This record gives sequence, C-alpha cells and structure tokens, in this order.
Amino acid sequence: MTKTVVIVGGGSAGWLTAGIIAARHNPPIKESKGSKESEGVKVTLLESPDVANLGVGEGTWPTMRDTLRQIGISEVDFLRCCDVSFKQGSQFINWQKGAGESYYHPFVPPSGYGSVNLAAHWLDRRGESSFADAVCPQGKVCDLGLAPKTAQTPEYAFGLNYGYHLNAGKFVELLQRHCVEKLGVNHQLGHVDQVLSAENGDIAALSLSNGETLSADLFVDCTGFAALLIGKHYQVPFVSQRDCLFNDTALAVQANHASEDTPIASCTKSTAQSSGWVWDIALPTRRGIGHVFSSQHISVEKAEDELQRYLAADPALDKQQLSPRKITFQPGHRETFWHKNCVAVGVSAGFVEPLEASALVLIEKSAEFISNNLPQDRAAMTVVTKRFNEIIGKYWVDIIDFLKLHYVLSERTDSDYWRDHSQPQSIPGSLADSLELWRSQVPWVSDANNRAELFSAASVQYVLYGMGFVTDVNSRRYRRWDKDAELADRLMRDNLGKTEMLMASQPTNRHLLNLVRGG
Repeated sequence: MTKTVVIVGGGSAGWLTAGIIAARHNPPIKESKGSKESEGVKVTLLESPDVANLGVGEGTWPTMRDTLRQIGISEVDFLRCCDVSFKQGSQFINWQKGAGESYYHPFVPPSGYGSVNLAAHWLDRRGESSFADAVCPQGKVCDLGLAPKTAQTPEYAFGLNYGYHLNAGKFVELLQRHCVEKLGVNHQLGHVDQVLSAENGDIAALSLSNGETLSADLFVDCTGFAALLIGKHYQVPFVSQRDCLFNDTALAVQANHASEDTPIASCTKSTAQSSGWVWDIALPTRRGIGHVFSSQHISVEKAEDELQRYLAADPALDKQQLSPRKITFQPGHRETFWHKNCVAVGVSAGFVEPLEASALVLIEKSAEFISNNLPQDRAAMTVVTKRFNEIIGKYWVDIIDFLKLHYVLSERTDSDYWRDHSQPQSIPGSLADSLELWRSQVPWVSDANNRAELFSAASVQYVLYGMGFVTDVNSRRYRRWDKDAELADRLMRDNLGKTEMLMASQPTNRHLLNLVRGG
C-alpha cells in the first residue's frame, strides 16, 4: 500500500501535486491510545534551494477553480495573494492573414452545446457576425475588459466560465504555505546526490548530499527540464516534437501598467509575429509579455526587435526599457511518464509552447490521476502505470494536434516559418485525418468517443471557424437538421440579447479586482 510519497522538485508542478494528493489522503490527525497518529499518506516535497522557479505558466483553465477548492484555498485569498486576474479565454490576433484580424477561443461553449450544433447552422447562414459572437457572449465581454462575475457572486461560482491569470512565483508561495500549514506536507530542502535502486529496479531511496536518505513507496519527478529521475536515472527516451511545433525559444518581460486605472484584459492575447507569436497576460499590477519563436527561422536579435516594437506600440504600458529573459526549450515529451515507482509531472514529463495554456492543466490532470489511483500494492502499480501512460499519452497527442491546428489553418505566407507550418510532413497524421473529416463533418460532442477529450469539440469549433475554415453543410447529412433550424435561430437570437445585457451590466475586470483586493 502506498503510504509514503516523495515529490522531488517544487514549483507549480511539485506543490500542486503535493496539495492534490495531501488534500485527498491526509485526514485530520486523530488521537489513538494517548498518542496522535495519522491514517493518511505521508507526503514529502524535496526541493533544491538553488533551483529557481521557471516562472512561466501564468494562465490557467477553468479547471483550476475546482483544484483550488478541493485543496482548500479560498478564492479571495488566492486573488489577493497571487496578483490574480480573471481569464475568460484567448484572443488570437493576426493568425489568419496577418492583417489585423482576430478571433476568440472563449471558455463558454456555444449556446445549446450538447443538444444542437450551432456551428452547422452558422456555416449555413454566416453573415457579418463571427462564429464566436454568434454563439457566445464572451468575446464581446472580453472586448470591453469586463469580468465574468459580479461582486455578489459566491467564490468559484460564475456567470461566465473563467480561469485565471496569475503571478507564478506568488502562486508557488501560496501553495507551499497552504500545503505545509494546512495539509501536513513535509517540506525538505536538499540536493539529490544519488538514486538508490531496489532489486526490482524501483527507486528505493534518494541519497542526499547532507548524508540523509529519503525513502518512499512512490516518487514524483517534478524537477523540470533536468528530469532528474525519469530522464537522468531511468533514461526514459524524450520524444521531440520539433518537426511539428517549431518554437523552441522565448523572450519574457514583466511590464508595468501605464497607470493604476489601466484596464485589465479579461483574456490572454496571442499576437502572431513573423516567426512566432507574442503572449500578453494582464495582472492587476503588471503584464507578463513574451515572444515565443523558432530559433531556426529567426535570430534572437530580430525576435527581440519584434518584441520591443510590440511593447513600444502599446500606450497602456509604462515606457520603461525592459530587458527580456531568455528561455530555451525542446518541444516534446517523454516516451512514457510513469516508470517503475516513478512518475513525471510537469516539465519533467514534457513541454511545448504555451499557446493554449496546457501546462498547468496537464499538471492538474496528472496529479488528480495519481491521487485517485494511488496503488494499494506493487501489482496494482503496474496496472496503474499502464493506464496513466495511456491517458497522458493521449493528452499529449491531443495537445500537439490542437496547437498545430492554429498554424495549419493560417493563410500567412509572409515568412518561411508560416510556409513551413503548412507542409504536409509537419502535420501529425491524426490531425490530417481530422482535417479531412472536418471538411464534410462539423466537430461535435460525439467525437469524444474517438479521442482524448482535453480539448472539446467546442474548442475545435472556435479555432476552426475563427480561422475561416469551411465545412460543407450543404450535404444530405445536414439537410436532416432542418428540424433544428428554429431552435438554432432562437438560440442565436437569445445569445444576442444575453450579450447586450452582459455588456451593460458586468463590472470591469479592474473594478471587480480592486474591490476584492481592497477587502
């Protein structure tokens, strides 16, 4: 039975994993025959004092609300401690033609989603309205910088589905404090000197540089790019995705708002460049901005020039000169993620560009699986290992396909970068098959039976039709849907009314966050 878990490495991956496991498996300590004993799982997090947090991953999915609630963190405390703002989706600028156009991938699904496929009806009668605006109010709400809820809405509840933008460093500090003080996680500082193996090849213990040894039933590798256990010790192969997703370098800055009342965007802005794209994440106190690009298509100097031009063109930013921090990475993931009694979570398992903020949600999904399936014995661990590798492997396929989708739909031909993205040899076979299907069949909820649903059919629709993709709905297949036409018309009319109401009634992101932060 798994009674001890050692997590090696801190950061968001380590502390989220610690919190998710401890919250489920550490019941309150009880008195037993005059002494206190715990019936839970002993969770220890070991981290090196010399390793700095990567400090990226400032955007979350709506799943983070449930994660924080489950581990017992108040939303108000979270908002106040971590410089948090609300995120209602992503806006993609200049991706289709590079001529100032944009579209939204909101967190709210199309109206009537699951009962009627509005995409098919919108395609049949599309006019001046974008797909997102026709089926969902969230794009218009984001255009105005409005919040997804009001001051009267309870914690973690919402009017419009939302995730967060956050200060990654402060988030780690909050998680650490909560895990240690509220969930009984043992926090230990030290360096791994040697990995000690058991006869069956499992990790028996870690020998630390201070002479201590740390044993456990299960070891979680959260050591980031170092991949100390899964990579260095076990030599689990790394599967590069460089031929599919070209970006391998990022230049990141933290820029101050021009004034204290500068509006706070309610979405992540992703603006395409000549050989990459710029992320823009607004927090109450600053904005996190970075240029992620392919070093094979543009030099660091030219990439920085593009970033500096982006910064200089924005009047809402303080015009201080900023020196970006350079981050290099190999896009890809491990061949397997759980090996023997070691499981990799976070960057040690894999890393690709942050286009759809998949990093934190994959940590959440991985940690939840571990927590829900802690093996009762070594035989059970073998089965759990197989299932974990299958599920997380499917997630990676889904992530890579979905990110690549943004590029293959582009009509840009202004650089080798965009032309190379459309080359057939760079497109995964699974995505090529889906694109062929979507030419005659609108993505729908039934697709979940055929693939890992990390990105729903609704998400696929927003990207496909935001980028101008056309599905043929004039076939007999969709003529049978005429019976839904009246319902579709009503849902889209209702959406227009709801949009107008929300635009007139919702507070701004800035106003609501000021209320929360001011107490």
